Amino acid sequence: MIILIVGLGSIAQKHIDALRKITSDLLIYALRSNAHADKLPGIINIFDLSVIETIQIDFAIISNPTAYHKQTIKQLIKLHIPLFIEKPIFDTLEIGDLLSEIKTHNITTYVACNLRFLGAIKFVKEFIVDKRVNEVNCYCGSYLPDWRPGKNFRTIYSANKEMGGGVHIDLIHEIDYLYWLFGAPKYVSAKKTNNSSLAITAIDYANYLLGYEFFSVNVILNYYRRDAKRILEIVTEEGTIEVNLLTNKVHYNGLVVFETDKTILSTYEDQLRFFINDVVENKIEFNTADEAFEILKLCLATD
Repeated sequence: MIILIVGLGSIAQKHIDALRKITSDLLIYALRSNAHADKLPGIINIFDLSVIETIQIDFAIISNPTAYHKQTIKQLIKLHIPLFIEKPIFDTLEIGDLLSEIKTHNITTYVACNLRFLGAIKFVKEFIVDKRVNEVNCYCGSYLPDWRPGKNFRTIYSANKEMGGGVHIDLIHEIDYLYWLFGAPKYVSAKKTNNSSLAITAIDYANYLLGYEFFSVNVILNYYRRDAKRILEIVTEEGTIEVNLLTNKVHYNGLVVFETDKTILSTYEDQLRFFINDVVENKIEFNTADEAFEILKLCLATD
């Protein structure tokens, strides 16, 4: 398997680790912008796409900062290979005719939102079928300075608005899996601020209200909670479903109805297996660029 990867940060390393678990027959080319970029084991640095124009690349992983996704996708379209695009697809809705260009060239796309592969979320998707939902609450809070130990958190893209950072799109996972569970809402309103003690340029708090025909969904995201919490609560007519994404466990009316030893980290391998086997090989459409753009619209909504 021959892969092109653009962006070699921490999320890229998760994808590379997952690929190495899937196959030992792996060759990775990394498109780098810095001529003095580090050389990593098993990865060939390139600085111009012309180097691989005659090589049959199986697919590309786009994992550079979100602000550069638009120009990267434009660059890669000419290769006519499937694109695995790290979330969020863009940091802006101003993308011109790029989605149309992707369709015109018949490019297979998948935007990576790995929580769709978390056991607890997959279980809930089936568990809520035929249940009357009255209310949904979603919360995700963690401490940004702890994300990358030993690195100044104010230098990473998450903390910088100009690099496409911000909790509202960095934690797009929550809006994404809600969209996957319940479909598109009829309306959305949002409040976003960056007034916390983190003192960063990017948005560090977001509160969404998603309106559906018979229920509403409240979503709270933040970068500054020291004791990490990531939960989903679904209040149905028959009882309450409580999902703890950090422990991968589901309670229903106080009783455990799903649990597993797998963690969020395991979803990276499951996601890539699905992408390779189902999206690339069998042409199944799943979280395509078009769908991901609709989800981005929700994330960028304002009051």
